[in-house]
Amino acid sequence: MRCFGRRLVVWLSVFLYAAAADDNSLPTVDLEYEIHQASSFNSTGGYYNFSNIRYGQAPVGDLRFSAPLPPLTDRSTVQKGDVGTACPQALPVWYVRGLAEANCSCDLSSVSDDSFIIPADPREGEDCLFLDVLVPEKIFAKAGNTSCSGAPVMVWIYGGGYTFGEKANSGSPAGLILRSQQVDETGDGVIYVALNYRGGAFGFLSGPNLQKNGSANAGLLDQRLALEWVQNYIHLFGGDKNRVTVFGQSAGGGSVMHQITAYGGNKGKVPFQQAILQSPGFQPYPGNWQQDQLLQQYLQSMNVSTIQEARQLPYDTLRKANTDLVAKSPYGSFTFSPAVDGDFVTGLPGTLLLHGSFDVSIKVMVGYNAQETLHFVDPANNDNSAFAAGIKRVFPDIQPAVVDYITQTLYPEVYDGTYPYTDAKGRAMLSDAEASFTCNTYFLDRAFGNQTYAYRFSIPPAFHGLDVPYTYFNGPDPRVTNETIALAMQSYITTFAITGQPNRQDLPEIPLYGENSQILDLNVTGMAVISDPEANERCEWWQKALYF
Repeated sequence: MRCFGRRLVVWLSVFLYAAAADDNSLPTVDLEYEIHQASSFNSTGGYYNFSNIRYGQAPVGDLRFSAPLPPLTDRSTVQKGDVGTACPQALPVWYVRGLAEANCSCDLSSVSDDSFIIPADPREGEDCLFLDVLVPEKIFAKAGNTSCSGAPVMVWIYGGGYTFGEKANSGSPAGLILRSQQVDETGDGVIYVALNYRGGAFGFLSGPNLQKNGSANAGLLDQRLALEWVQNYIHLFGGDKNRVTVFGQSAGGGSVMHQITAYGGNKGKVPFQQAILQSPGFQPYPGNWQQDQLLQQYLQSMNVSTIQEARQLPYDTLRKANTDLVAKSPYGSFTFSPAVDGDFVTGLPGTLLLHGSFDVSIKVMVGYNAQETLHFVDPANNDNSAFAAGIKRVFPDIQPAVVDYITQTLYPEVYDGTYPYTDAKGRAMLSDAEASFTCNTYFLDRAFGNQTYAYRFSIPPAFHGLDVPYTYFNGPDPRVTNETIALAMQSYITTFAITGQPNRQDLPEIPLYGENSQILDLNVTGMAVISDPEANERCEWWQKALYF
């Protein structure tokens, strides 16, 4: 029982904290390996921000391209969160160009690609394995009180194509914390945790040659170490390690999916009890050949041939090679993604879910957007040849007969309304969305015995990522056109984190998914229960992973 008592798009948003206390009055937490003081107190929201807590050693030198290690002990000085960096960033030119054109409503086709390569930022660096803990004052005051049960915890894993992003770029969690206090019968709310993890070549190189002297999917291993940190230390902030909800969007949601299926379910329970996956996305890299080719491409760009040699190179050389490689990503791709490695990722998550190779004990809530891939489709994808070429580019090991099946049976070139598209762009959007995002939610719903909660975000234009400002709503925002839906989403999310189910008497019910595949549609016309369009034979085909 609880006690009562935009240079262009380098950062997508800024995390601001209002400090209303001097250093001497801010509390400290003894983490054994270091003493960490709160960076600030938000007097409006009534919460402390313990910023930039180190959860892993700096992955530099010989620790590059390897699994992260727990922090070394350093109690020589009190850490105040003033040291901390974002992991190296990189974005595809097609993505940055698209954002620029959308923001200016202009034609930038004559502008060179080099103009859209994001520059190095002084806030980036390899020593980036830090996390933030934001804890309401009332919860922190009960830390260590054995007569009180700990507070629920929400751990955020950001998206960014597995190449871009950092723990603060989704926005301030002040709105989420406030909503959690409003829906919590105790009024205490939740503790919020956000973590950094390595992306791009620093975090998602893979393949047999890498694994001889390194670790595949290091970014996923970073996340797992941070989740284990929460298990070990969150009680010191007043949290309950047995009431942890991990949530993420896009690559963050895809990361959560990989955490659920980690080690094929063969290493016991995952270090969390609940999960919320929003547009869980990743581009499948199951084949060793494809993984080794990407590794060699990265090494050759730096004039080295082994990962040991790469570890000796200056950071700027590694960073530039990563930036250039990601910048040249084909349309719709970010080049890097989690890959099957035979260890942490024993198979594609959809396949593992199909065969029961995951931790079945957790509770799950999922969501996706109605027009996920509106900005992911190559404008040149306007006929059947281009459609087939795009499939071959994404799945280089695919057999010709499988390409024919995708183009002729799953997504035939028929635009008379028989299928959920009426033109070439809609066809490409649907196939891309189902292969990379939306079918993943269906896989999860079915894997957990239809005992999940699911919604679809349909506020126009409902493209990928547009739901994030709604999740992090904290007052007027030009990206949020329906504040009622934003507040409802936050209530559903935080209620699920606190109680294990999202429903409240003052909001329409999100039903259990059930045999009838019911989800709640969030639209400008209101919120209504519909049958999930992703409960279809196409998703069932994608889950079999017959493309390699």
